[in-house]
Amino acid sequence: MMDLETADALHLAGNIEAAADAYRALIAADQGNVAAWHGLGAARLRAGAFGDANDALLRVVRFSPDEAGAWGLLAEALFKLGDVEGAIDAYGRVAAADSMRAVAEENVAIIIPGSASAGNADVYAARRGWGRRLAAGVGPVERPQRPPSGGKLRIGYVSAFFDKANWMKPAYGVINRHDRDRLEVHLVSLGGDPSVSAGYREHDHDVIWQVGSCDDEEVARLLAAAGIDVLVDLNAYSAPKWLRLFLRRPAPVQLSWFNSFATSGLDCFDGIIGDDVAIPPAEEGFYTERVLRVPATYLAFEVFHPAPEVAPPPCNGNQGSLTFGALVSAYKLNDLTLDSWTRILRSAPTSRLLVRAPTLGEPSNRDHLRARLAARGISGERFDLEGGAPHFDFLRSYDRIDIALDTFPYSGGTTTTEALWQGVPVLTCVGDRWAARTSASLLRAAGLDAWVAGHQDDLVAKASALARDPATPGILAALRAGMRARLAASAACDTAGLCRALEGIYRQFADDRRARPTNTLGRSS
Repeated sequence: MMDLETADALHLAGNIEAAADAYRALIAADQGNVAAWHGLGAARLRAGAFGDANDALLRVVRFSPDEAGAWGLLAEALFKLGDVEGAIDAYGRVAAADSMRAVAEENVAIIIPGSASAGNADVYAARRGWGRRLAAGVGPVERPQRPPSGGKLRIGYVSAFFDKANWMKPAYGVINRHDRDRLEVHLVSLGGDPSVSAGYREHDHDVIWQVGSCDDEEVARLLAAAGIDVLVDLNAYSAPKWLRLFLRRPAPVQLSWFNSFATSGLDCFDGIIGDDVAIPPAEEGFYTERVLRVPATYLAFEVFHPAPEVAPPPCNGNQGSLTFGALVSAYKLNDLTLDSWTRILRSAPTSRLLVRAPTLGEPSNRDHLRARLAARGISGERFDLEGGAPHFDFLRSYDRIDIALDTFPYSGGTTTTEALWQGVPVLTCVGDRWAARTSASLLRAAGLDAWVAGHQDDLVAKASALARDPATPGILAALRAGMRARLAASAACDTAGLCRALEGIYRQFADDRRARPTNTLGRSS
């Protein structure tokens, strides 16, 4: 029989399936073999089988409740399955071990905007606390003095995702429209590089920085030497390690836009860019940054990648029965979201639900979600759970969805833009934080205010009324047929207007900063 040492060796060598089989054999011989359960949980987590990992790691922490490493792995599995509250609790157990406290605090800071039980003050506290830890010992790099000039403003955009066509629709919509006679555009690529296939329109004088293999201090020194006037972070907490770059203050003006949906918790950003829907004035106290607003939506988008033609609503061929659906990341499928969706299904007994997420292609993840829906009284014949697909085919799933349902409190961004572009209206509500208002920002900019509910009960009532109304199939058919034209004529796709607004912000900040002397370490005097 294989021993634990051999199983661990297989695991370390990357032979994950063989290692999992070896751990299972050890467990079959001894159900109390905690080390084997731990190894199995880690192996299944690494394989993306979060449901299996959750089951195994729960055994470990029941046997060994002080095992911080197991709690950390369990937290990751719980988050991937949509249990944000459970993940935060588990990270709290991790933080009890001093050697792992920083990792736990970082992960809580990343995921807490999606916690239904956390409010704005909790998000601020978590990110402020972790931000102070991150900033400890990180000083500004030296910036050469640059004399005032009437020349081009140097704008740097920082992203680890320039190669992601589906994600970058708002960013490239703006970047492609910049006035190169007045701006010098630098794209600081920390991951995949900008390309025509991703939506970037090449310009002869743009500067592409391929610096993903460098460390943050090296990149900061290069940017400072290049004399960047305004540096714009497009990552936020999607690439948290690169926040250290901004702590080094390589540019006199540093702003956060596009992928932010809460404060960074850091003092190194001069402003964070949103809109009136995303950040109401009453909530500005929950930001370390100065809140800046553009007209309409801060996520005006333009579709550069191939997309299927808009199909008629499926209810027209299904005796009027509605199919609700969501093509989302499974980590957004928390209890609040499932509670709302299942209330809709119970109130509309002929309706169905289609959920598609890349991780649902793995059987244990699918089984875990199926069990959660069943626990809420929804039988298996009422819903379909499907995994990922190539992006074009993934978008074709909207051919089978009449109405898209948003997630709460972590609402859609890319998901919402893609549903709308495929003609499918998104039913959302105005939540209690920026992360819960992204869809509302887009829908209102598109003139689709009727699809924005005031609260969860209102959302359920709207969905139920639509499911019962015999006029709904006709309404949906007309809406889908004209959706792309509606979007193109609306602020939701006015990337030119968003570009002008952002350029105005950049120039105002740069002019204000140039009017103040700055020492060589990047601090305003």
